[in-house]
Amino acid sequence: MLKNTLLQLTKEYMGDGDEVLGRSLMYNYFKIRLNDNNLPKIIVFFNSAVKLVTKDSEVLDFLKEIEAKGVKLICCTTCLKHFDLLDQIECGTPGSMVDIISLQDNADKIITL
Repeated sequence: MLKNTLLQLTKEYMGDGDEVLGRSLMYNYFKIRLNDNNLPKIIVFFNSAVKLVTKDSEVLDFLKEIEAKGVKLICCTTCLKHFDLLDQIECGTPGSMVDIISLQDNADKIITL
């Protein structure tokens, strides 16, 4: 079931502090979220979180499955260009800041990780 929730990801790991722990937490988050049938309607990736939609991402398979279930994945085009990843995305769609703001404005709930 897709709720009108927007999940924003700002980096490729979860939380502040230990990055290795944060990567493990992000992996577990998507593993659990994929199987709990409580998916957000949209996931937005900006800053270094755009690395999660590329081939070297530890959560790429989860994100592909989530996208196949109807979740819209939007990746900040400016961020993709900054990290030279625009041609390396494996799932999701590049979007502008205008797109992201519009999606935020229309969401019932926003969660930022």
